[in-house]
Parts: sequence; C-alpha cells; structure tokens
Amino acid sequence: MTAAIELRGVTKVYRKYSDTTGSGILGRLRTRTRTSELVALDAVDLRVEPGESLGVIGRNGAGKSTLLQLLGGVTAPTSGSVEVRGRVAPLISVGVGFHPEMTGRENVHVNGTILGMTKAEVDGKLDRIVAFAELEQFIDTPVKFYSSGMFVRLGFAVAVEARPDVLLVDEVLAVGDFSFALRCFERMNEIRRAGTTIVVVSHNMGAIRGFCDRSLVLDHGRVVHDGSTFDAIAAYVDLASRDAADPAEKGDGVVVESFDIHDEHGRHASHVRYGDEVSFRLRVRALRDVATPFQWLGIETGAGAVVYSDARFDIPQPALQAGQRVTFEARLVVRLPTGDYSAAAALHDLLDMPRSRLLATAPRLSFYVTGRDTVHGAADLDASFGVRDRVV
Repeated sequence: MTAAIELRGVTKVYRKYSDTTGSGILGRLRTRTRTSELVALDAVDLRVEPGESLGVIGRNGAGKSTLLQLLGGVTAPTSGSVEVRGRVAPLISVGVGFHPEMTGRENVHVNGTILGMTKAEVDGKLDRIVAFAELEQFIDTPVKFYSSGMFVRLGFAVAVEARPDVLLVDEVLAVGDFSFALRCFERMNEIRRAGTTIVVVSHNMGAIRGFCDRSLVLDHGRVVHDGSTFDAIAAYVDLASRDAADPAEKGDGVVVESFDIHDEHGRHASHVRYGDEVSFRLRVRALRDVATPFQWLGIETGAGAVVYSDARFDIPQPALQAGQRVTFEARLVVRLPTGDYSAAAALHDLLDMPRSRLLATAPRLSFYVTGRDTVHGAADLDASFGVRDRVV
C-alpha cells in the first residue's frame, strides 16, 4: 500500500541571527551579526498509512509544530524528503488562512477553494459548515471581530467538509470549549473511517489516548518512541519525569537526592493502573540534625487542579542525624480517573503544633493513570449505581 505520509531522513535547521555591539562609542558603531543554528528535527523517518490516526507528543521545543509545518508544506526540510499524498487540510494555527477584513462567509469560500473544493461544493456545504461552527448569527461579520474560539470552529468546519486525504491538527482544538472538542473528535472519527489520515499534536494525553492508536514521541527533534499510544504516553511521562528531576536539590537542612514512584513490586513506575498500590519515595541526605521531620505529598491533574494534598505532621518520623541518608515513603491506592498527573513532595521539621519549618522540596514528577476511562473530573468517588425501587 502506498503511504499517505512518508519522511526519509528529514532534518530541519533554523538559523538565528543576533547583533552584538562593543563597549564605548566606537564599539557601538561596530555592530556584528552572529549566527547560530537550532536543529528542530534531526534525521526523522516516518511512514503513516491511509486512514491511520497518528498522535505526536513531546515537551515544548521537541519539534512537534515543525513536523506539522513540514507536512503542511509551510516550510521545507533542510535535508531529507517529505511526501504527503493527496489533499491536505492543515489546522496548525488559529486564524491562519482567514482574511480579517472578509466576512466568515467569504472566508469559507476562499478556504474551501484553497482546500480543493469547487464553488458549487462550497455552496452546497455552506449551511452544514455554519451550523457545525455555530456561527449562524456571525457568518456575515468580518472575522477580525471573531474570538479565537470562533476562528477555530469555522476553520475546523471548513477543513473536515473538504474531506481531505490528510488532516493536520495542532493544539488549536484546545481553544474551543469541551463540547466543541468532543464534536470535533466525533467528526474526525467519521472522516477517518472514510479513509482520511489524521495527525494530531497535543499536550492533552486523554485526547491522544482516546483518538490515536499509534503515537510518536519527539525529544529535541529526534524520534525517541514510535508505537502504540499506550506505550508512547508511558515513554513520554517517563522522559518528562527523568528530565524534571534534579539529583541533588539543596534545602534548609537536607538535600533531596531523588523523588520517584514505585509499584507494588518495588519497581520504578511512571505509568500505573487504577487500583494499584504505589509508593512515593523521597530520598534525602541530612545536613544537620532534625528532631521531628514529617513529609508532605501533593498530587495535581495535568491541568493543575489539586487532587490530593496531605501533610501528616501528627505522625512525625524518627529524628534525622547529620550525614544520614533516609528514604521517606507515602503509600496509597490509585483511585484516579484515566489521565496525566503530577506529584510533589516536601520535608518539614515540626516546631510546635501547628508551626513547622520547610527543609526541602522535591522536583515535581509526572505520571499517567489508566483503567478508568469512563470517569471524568479531579477524583474518582466510585459511586454505586442501582435501582432504588420499581413501581409497576
């Protein structure tokens, strides 16, 4: 089968220019331009089949947007080859392709034409496009008055109605509200079943997991994982956790040497399942004696909502002696909805209830939970569902 997308040894290098001046009057008159290089993508090989949905994940600066720009023809590779077969619809930036002085209706016709539709096709699909974008009252308003959400809704509606062979979606869908995002993924599923190849870039692991069977992990322009989305998310979370960790973060009285998660068998884990018992281990080295140390643990969703925070100062740990290395442990059963989370830890010294002194904080680490796909929210309350009574 002929691939819908094929990259061979693709490298993209950007050159940066900066002007430097010397000191004094003569120095300021002699401006020199210095150049440096940024390797955004490094020797990337990729093959995506027709009808496949590919997720692309990685931290900021990993090369995700550069990859989409290459696929969309916005930029060319420095070396290597890029082949994208068929009609391409790129949704890689809010408002790209819209003329601000033109109305929504006029922009629909222009964008539809760019995406390969005839005027008759655009006219026939206009009502459907406007209805999906929920812009009936604003379709004849110049788009310079649109919000970013209105831009996204209209751009997406045009792109999917063009029935592209390849749809490229960046984080733009995060601009819309939750219900609109759900409708977008439903529509993308429709066109994928019809044969459209879809590439999605997102920091939303839930969206990637729910839509993409295969995912790519980029790090500093290189492909570090290419496989099932389940394994890709685990690789991404593990990568983020390792890079976030500072092997020796000094505090007031102790040095944090490590902070990590272990499963019930004592193995390091960054990907856990609902119902598993895990332990958060904080290893420290005491710089001085600490009479009444106690630990704090906090867990947040990937969006930053606090899920859990507890400091058991009512259960102080044995005293620390200068030079000792001690691993503090907090064990819990994971009862969280499927999604990405972060954990933080700190060690305090209890002075007199409730006053304490912060000794050190650990670098925040990331982990991913699976097993409760149908639950949404910050926590899983595990409600029981049944019938109270039945009247005939």
